[in-house]
Amino acid sequence: MIAIVDYGAGNLVSVKKALDWLEQECAITSDPEEVAKASKIVLPGVGHFASTAALGRSGLTQAITDGIERGIPFLGICVGMQWMFQGSHESLETPGLGVLEGECGRFPGNVKSPHVGWNQIDISSSSRLFRDVPSRSFVYFTHSFRAPMSDATVACCEYGGAFSAAVERDHLFGVQFHPEKSGETGLKILRNFCLL
Repeated sequence: MIAIVDYGAGNLVSVKKALDWLEQECAITSDPEEVAKASKIVLPGVGHFASTAALGRSGLTQAITDGIERGIPFLGICVGMQWMFQGSHESLETPGLGVLEGECGRFPGNVKSPHVGWNQIDISSSSRLFRDVPSRSFVYFTHSFRAPMSDATVACCEYGGAFSAAVERDHLFGVQFHPEKSGETGLKILRNFCLL
């Protein structure tokens, strides 16, 4: 069962609908015990980085960490991906999970923020998450802060400079865009995660 972690942020139902369409057994849950038993973990997120503080208060951070340590595949979406880093300038007092180095920052003042709409991504050929997804595919973004380029970056996007559109390290995956809103390309990416 794929656990879709509910910590009070939005976008849960659309992620579940996409996984349902892919005929995956999944459930939205805020129960750390359910997360601990899951075969895969998905952490969606829309809104402010400070919302991730609820993960620690509810015991979900520990459940996710335990799953990661056991090798359970983990996918962070949007704010869920940003949480994988050490933190964000959006909420300096809120720590990230810290499995990836660096902090998320604002877009430069020469581009409109938030970055909303379809944009192309440059994909690394070695990514399992993007298997059979052509580089320069369009995906749907909506975010005001961006993850830094990292040694875990497997796809980048250009908007006021390059930023990490997706990261991948061992069984950890993150996407800054919304695969559940990115049409066939997004469904293919979610399918690849489900098949890991």
